[in-house]
Amino acid sequence: MKNILMGMMLLFVTLSTQAQEKKNKNAKFEIAVGGNCEMCKKRIEKAAFSVKGVKSADYHLDDNTLHLIINEEKCSILDVKKAIANVGHDTDEVKATDEVYENLHECCKYERK
Repeated sequence: MKNILMGMMLLFVTLSTQAQEKKNKNAKFEIAVGGNCEMCKKRIEKAAFSVKGVKSADYHLDDNTLHLIINEEKCSILDVKKAIANVGHDTDEVKATDEVYENLHECCKYERK
């Protein structure tokens, strides 16, 4: 009886660990973020790095793309997009509030979609 119970517990543990999705510790993403100038670049990158699990954040002004490397065990891409929106910059999924956007410096007010 003891062996059967131990076997069932072992089977349960094995199946439950296989069912968990494996998270990537170095997941790479590129996301579109509205921005115009070097101040925007610094603000966007700082917001991204404020999220625990972001390893690299590099905003390219020429194509308005943020290149990220994140640890998916610690954060999600949605967490990063929310942090960026909180400082006034729109992403494809999360938009900054009008109030936060209006508080940006005049040169930072990008064309909103």
